[in-house]
Amino acid sequence: MILNYKDIDIYQGEHLVLGKVNFCVEEGEMVYLTGPVGSGKSSLLKSLYGEVSVEGTKAEVLGFNMLRLKTKHQPALRRQMGIVFQDFQLLPDRTVHRNLDFVLRSTGWKHQTERKQRIEQVLEMVKLEDKIDKFIFELSGGEQQRICIARAILNNPKVILADEPTGNLDADNGELILALLDEIRRQNNTAIILSTHNMQWPEYFPGTVYRCIDAQLIKEIHSTPSLTPNA
Repeated sequence: MILNYKDIDIYQGEHLVLGKVNFCVEEGEMVYLTGPVGSGKSSLLKSLYGEVSVEGTKAEVLGFNMLRLKTKHQPALRRQMGIVFQDFQLLPDRTVHRNLDFVLRSTGWKHQTERKQRIEQVLEMVKLEDKIDKFIFELSGGEQQRICIARAILNNPKVILADEPTGNLDADNGELILALLDEIRRQNNTAIILSTHNMQWPEYFPGTVYRCIDAQLIKEIHSTPSLTPNA
């Protein structure tokens, strides 16, 4: 188990967003977070990497105790994660290569040759190897989101957190992004935790579904757990 919340309260400042959360995720699992805007989906994701505070009985993420996580330990936790944002958060004045190289240098990759090789590998995975020297503003929305996924998998994360990754995309590009995430999950046994308003995705790409409603996190009884490569 890579994530285990037991009776956890999640706060934004002093405001309780979600109460008595029980939430577990296994390696290679696809997990969907659903619910209306403002219901706590993003706050739950942010709590997993220490952006918002938690209180309660037990909160373990990738071996870290989130109830006592110190700021100096956050980088070590986040290096085991990939994060995909709805608004991309790429550097528009840099090329694809420089965006990805910035992440590798920031996370301890010292050798230029190794960084270049890894960048080429992840771009091949997202089928954008021909865009390596393009500036971000030259890419379509769907291509930018695929670059975000490439960025998220640079360090072979154990879990990818995706906050509305298809929210700014059309249906075809949205399905392409979900298919790509599901392929990464199956190939690398990477857990995917994804917030979404689109309830077609669990039908197309089965997983465990949780709903944020009335300050609670409720597991949907119709969830179809995704099969891991070891299942």
